[in-house]
Amino acid sequence: MIKAYPLQWPQGWPRTEYVYRQQGRFGKKEQAAGRSWKSHKDITVNDAVRRVLEQLHMMGVGDDVVISTNLELRLDGLPRSGQAAPKDPGAAVYWVQSDGSTKVIALDLYNKVEHNLAAIAATLDAMRTIERHGGSPILERVFTGFTALPPPTSTANRKWFEVLGVTPNATTDEIKKARNALARKAHPDMGGNSEDMAAINRAFDEGMRGAA
Repeated sequence: MIKAYPLQWPQGWPRTEYVYRQQGRFGKKEQAAGRSWKSHKDITVNDAVRRVLEQLHMMGVGDDVVISTNLELRLDGLPRSGQAAPKDPGAAVYWVQSDGSTKVIALDLYNKVEHNLAAIAATLDAMRTIERHGGSPILERVFTGFTALPPPTSTANRKWFEVLGVTPNATTDEIKKARNALARKAHPDMGGNSEDMAAINRAFDEGMRGAA
């Protein structure tokens, strides 16, 4: 179960150290009353959440979306504006693709939750631009890198193809690509752990035997 609160950071995704976090510049310009110039207004948590959901909906994603942060939730389960900024400003957005696979983008580069969410929305918009310009195969490969790893305790009872995020009749090439994408996140050298890596390798071996 992916939790919206507190922050559930995805396995294998590196964290940004505090000293390297930046001030984001996400917001909008508003016309000042009676003035010819526009002022810059910082983005709110609600604005950032709306941007993320709009981008996902334009990608055909349904309601299976979890926005996970260290902000307390509204009644609808989304982060609430108007509260003290948490010490950890990271944000992770999980969603389910039409093929049933769970994807995730996580970011903690900026020192405010709303800025990290806005950056995730901007990333999703850039992906949609790739698709609009005929880059669907590229986009598919990019999304493979955003596949959410299952929790370590859930791999024991999962089928090999569920662990790898492929179909039961996947080809050897598809199995290899899925394994490599997951290994880049799960390997201990990349912030993962040996248990996840072992589960991925077992699933890979079983899948390759069946596909041979």
